Amino acid sequence: MNYQIIKKSNNNIIFLFISFIFFSSNLAANNELEVPLNVELRHEKIGVLVQRLIERAHYNHTKVDDDLSSDILNNYIDNLDGNRSYFLNSDLDSFESFRFKIDDMLGPASLQPAFEIFEKYRTRAISRMQYAISILDNEPDFSTLEEYQFDRSDASWMDSAEDLDELWKKRIKNDALNLILNEKEWSETKKLLTKRYERFLTQLQQINNDDVFETFMNSVVHTLDPHSSYFSPRKSEEYQIQMSLSYFGIGASLSIEDEYVSIVNIIPGGPAAIDGQLKPKDRISAIGQGENGEMIDVVGWRLDDVVQLIRGPAETIVRLEISPDELSLGEPTEIISLTRDQVKLEESAAKSKLIKTHKNNQKYNIGVIDIPSFYRDFNALTSGDDEFTSTTSDVKRLLSDFEKENIDALIIDLRNNGGGHLTEATALSGLFIDNGPIVQLRNARGRISRLDDPDPVPRSIYNGPLIVLVNRYSASASEIFAAAIQDYDRGVIVGQQTFGKGTVQNLYPLDRYVKNQDEEELGQLTLTIGKYYRITGESTQNRGVNPDIELPSYIDIDTTGESARKTALPWDTIRSSRYKSSSSLQKIISELNKNHQMRLKEDPNLIYLNEDTLAIKDAKNRKLISLNAEIRTREREQAQENQKIREEKRDQLNSETVNNDLESEESKEVINEDIHLNEAAAIATDLVIIRDNTMQDNQQANVY
Repeated sequence: MNYQIIKKSNNNIIFLFISFIFFSSNLAANNELEVPLNVELRHEKIGVLVQRLIERAHYNHTKVDDDLSSDILNNYIDNLDGNRSYFLNSDLDSFESFRFKIDDMLGPASLQPAFEIFEKYRTRAISRMQYAISILDNEPDFSTLEEYQFDRSDASWMDSAEDLDELWKKRIKNDALNLILNEKEWSETKKLLTKRYERFLTQLQQINNDDVFETFMNSVVHTLDPHSSYFSPRKSEEYQIQMSLSYFGIGASLSIEDEYVSIVNIIPGGPAAIDGQLKPKDRISAIGQGENGEMIDVVGWRLDDVVQLIRGPAETIVRLEISPDELSLGEPTEIISLTRDQVKLEESAAKSKLIKTHKNNQKYNIGVIDIPSFYRDFNALTSGDDEFTSTTSDVKRLLSDFEKENIDALIIDLRNNGGGHLTEATALSGLFIDNGPIVQLRNARGRISRLDDPDPVPRSIYNGPLIVLVNRYSASASEIFAAAIQDYDRGVIVGQQTFGKGTVQNLYPLDRYVKNQDEEELGQLTLTIGKYYRITGESTQNRGVNPDIELPSYIDIDTTGESARKTALPWDTIRSSRYKSSSSLQKIISELNKNHQMRLKEDPNLIYLNEDTLAIKDAKNRKLISLNAEIRTREREQAQENQKIREEKRDQLNSETVNNDLESEESKEVINEDIHLNEAAAIATDLVIIRDNTMQDNQQANVY
């Protein structure tokens, strides 16, 4: 029978969480083949601790019972075989006996069923890799009219090994064609793919007990919500390194997704952020050392091995072969070079620039403050240094500098700002409002607390026209700031719906909960323990902050952000705080939107952005891809030609446009390629004009 995932009414079902702790990222290195997989006493002890903490500390106080057991089984299966490429329906039928027993596994009962499921996965995967290697003896026929369904996340599992053979023939053919289209000969393609499959086969054979346990435990906690995680002792150490940002590398967080190394996010201030070429969801297929070192294929590698290739001494070069996340569509790869450096917090400090615009024969100075993250030097703070580095203090200094420039409006750029210290989000908000509450927090016990503007002086630092620029990667503390500015009607939010990460996590070192400290380390658990709420009472969780003026964006909201995660906690509301907002901006926003809509139709760069966005979204919506070389080549050439036409059209229109609102050549160089910032500057200019006209109208009304 066809296996169907059992869906619960609370939507707490399958979610393949992409994280650097997924099992294929932490495979143990040893030379033994097919290490026997068995539960260890330490695992059972951790399972008991995790169960207790889930029920006592998690925000939902989730009961570890049969209902949760069913959801965990779904999640575990999906983590192992989310693309329906290994298991058979008969395997899924055999797992049904465990559906309502997993809750018992976390208690005194054995965890062995979780290991049995994993062993079945490993058996199937080894068989697939062996089959893949065997059929590489013959070059595929790339002239046949076949299609491959590369996204099978919603498909059914196969009934037989023969059915899987047919699927894998197409998968391998697609792997080969991707390389052929990137100018690889068949002999080189065969060699490369053989090494890739052999490498993955070896890793499957080297999986150990801790790898299985960590995979299973994360299937458990990710069923609660996407931000709760279990870290093995080994991964706990790696986590601390990541958080300390004290290593030499490129400044990017990585994950394993379908055997490919994928970029999760770019760390502000690191080499990748400064270079600007690497983007979240880009996939790394090969890595080379220095300017001329051999490119080593890393598809199917363990994540920690890939990390070791990327990290290295300061001032040395690492080259990455990357493709966009729609790699299966056969997009051409690109090699980028990055110079390794130490990722330092100071380098993610707020920065400013000045944009000069003109409209209606008037010139305007638009200040821009780019805030990559919300940071605070706690070491300096605790040592009594009154001049400690922080987001708020740096922005104060930059605002003071802007006073000398007589800026007409200010843009706070929070694009790609993933958050940081909550204290800084509230303190920064206080620079733009006179006084009052900034954010509310509700803990697992339902107790609500409120964080106010920490500045006791009831006045703002900057009172002029304000734009806050955001995108889908603006998260957590960024959303708190943007929400406060919007709720107080203090400024206009421009860009894209934000990420929707409105939850609070706490770290639980599991060793603290055992009496014998001499025992082997148990790792650590992060659990969601609270939620953020706007002063209006609305949660930022799941929905994020909706912009007042929406800009076209390459980032797909449907696949990116909290709402795309099936186990994300829901949006809800609590009682509103008492606060006093500025005069309503609704009429002004309506007028700003009218001007924006006109530019969407007339501005060459916005037209280009909108058309390019639609083309990319159309490509991503495809689930089938041709395995015919001629058709794929034609599709690629057509896509490149369409891109060229759009660029030529933009360039021609730009050359014909006398007035694009940018006053100086310096300003044009600053933001010519940053279409979103360009439009934010145009909106800021409109805001200044509307404000000035309103003030004049009010003065005339008072006179009469």
